Amino acid sequence: MAGWDGDALAESMEQALERRQEAEDARRERKVTSTPEERERRARDESVRLSRARLEAQLESATSPAHRAMLERALRSLGEDVEEPET
Repeated sequence: MAGWDGDALAESMEQALERRQEAEDARRERKVTSTPEERERRARDESVRLSRARLEAQLESATSPAHRAMLERALRSLGEDVEEPET
């Protein structure tokens, strides 16, 4: 089979497994060290960010001025509720 490199594939799969394990460890660490209030705040913030992304996508395709205005108001409202993500 031309272009197939078993060593590269094995290395790629190993790297993916390592990334998955690191992400799982980070999730476990956050769960252990965070309070229920912190987890609730993060869940609420994530929900707002997802809503913002959905509204922005709808705004890109909206053609009706009234619909665009409603989406823009909703985005402004969400902007007031979002806390900046911690890094």
